[in-house]
Amino acid sequence: MTLILGLVLAGLSAAASNVGFLLRERGATAAPDVNVRRPLRSAIDLFKQRWWTIGYIVAAVAYGLHVAALTFAGLSLVQAVLAGGIVLLGVIAERFFGFSVTKRQWIGMALAAAGLALLAVTGESSSGQKSANYSLAAMIAFEAALVGIGTALILACQSDKTKSQRGVLLAVVAGLLFTVTHVAVKAMTGKIDQNVLELVINPYLLLAILGGIVAFFASARSLQLGPAVAVIAVTSIAGNASSFPAGIIVFGDPLGSNTFEALLRSFAFLLVIGAAALIPAPTRAAEIEGDGEDEESAPEPEPTPPAGAPQPA
Repeated sequence: MTLILGLVLAGLSAAASNVGFLLRERGATAAPDVNVRRPLRSAIDLFKQRWWTIGYIVAAVAYGLHVAALTFAGLSLVQAVLAGGIVLLGVIAERFFGFSVTKRQWIGMALAAAGLALLAVTGESSSGQKSANYSLAAMIAFEAALVGIGTALILACQSDKTKSQRGVLLAVVAGLLFTVTHVAVKAMTGKIDQNVLELVINPYLLLAILGGIVAFFASARSLQLGPAVAVIAVTSIAGNASSFPAGIIVFGDPLGSNTFEALLRSFAFLLVIGAAALIPAPTRAAEIEGDGEDEESAPEPEPTPPAGAPQPA
């Protein structure tokens, strides 16, 4: 019963997370550029935008549902359900946020749904506090690897060669650091029998907070630099791609009860990743009606566009 509850909570979290992301995109694009040298000023500018604030409230609800799901089900299984957010993203973006989703994108979503169904059917995971048991050595190594990769990608964004890809690169950083936070929170759920003081001084709490702060700014800047749906999808893919092995390596979730099942689940997970790669950045319906010039320039917005630049009809 606890496992089913965890999956339901994960599904609600996926839907709320997508709505929150799309709302925050509206606010982020209207706010001044995020400046890492002035993090407090940047945070204030973001929250001055109504849609960002509303989106963040929705995201907070989604994260609360996520944490609740982690207390009832294993990390890899919860993340498999959350990966369904990639499928929900296209539906929500097209019907409620004015994006156009192509046939290729719907095919990608259908393949992702098939992969997620295989993961759900073949999943075997412990539930309750037992699902929070972990290897300390594996925890340190895995978290350090994610932080290292994220740091390398942030440094890569400083190069002029990656100018057109900075939004996507920062989306990957955000996804990886969200996983750092999720793994730390999952570890803490196994310590809920401790008193408040022991939880406050728990090193995983500090790791979760720091990871969350950096992921916050990386995600906000990625929404300012890249196409909304593409950036959101990449963030989700990076988070799920890193969380799935975290459940297996850190928390000991089984890959499969036999060789065939292990291969099947591995194939299903790769299918989800490959299917998501078929989902390019949709274009707003209003822009499709224009002459196409703005659509081409959208992925690489210039800081100071020419005064006479054409606008969509």
